[in-house]
Amino acid sequence: MNRIKRHFQDLPSQEKVARMFLKYGISVKDGSAFCGDIQQSDTALARACDVDRRVVRSTINRIMSIPELLNLFSKLQSRLMLSDAAKELGCSCIEIVPTSTKIPGVMAGIINVLSDAYINIRQAVVSDPQDPESAHLIIVTDSEIPGDVLSDLSKCRGVSSVIIR
Repeated sequence: MNRIKRHFQDLPSQEKVARMFLKYGISVKDGSAFCGDIQQSDTALARACDVDRRVVRSTINRIMSIPELLNLFSKLQSRLMLSDAAKELGCSCIEIVPTSTKIPGVMAGIINVLSDAYINIRQAVVSDPQDPESAHLIIVTDSEIPGDVLSDLSKCRGVSSVIIR
């Protein structure tokens, strides 16, 4: 993140746009912004960032002109997040709040508990990898998670709390 930040250090509005691109997996190719194969308008992106459309255009031009940035932003991809629609899909969703994001193996411990309980994981995503201090693990499972399994999850090393979503 520091590599990106240094390219926008004196341009806070452009940095805001670049962060949104990262958050939503919006890629930059051929002088345009894309979500998957769908080209995004500067105006729509500006509205989402609460900036002028010219700031979006300047950000895209800056990304295109700096090989290090273009190398990153040209490879971004947006991904489906099932957590908000889990209930409608017949799935369950939990959020794991870590005691610290610096503890390795927290996800492994969670996955082991779910696996031992024969609970299939449909999706596991870290909520905000841009800000390690606020990152949470969001897990969507194919079935409901029994209370005893939730209790076991809360006892895993590095887990501060388990939230049923």
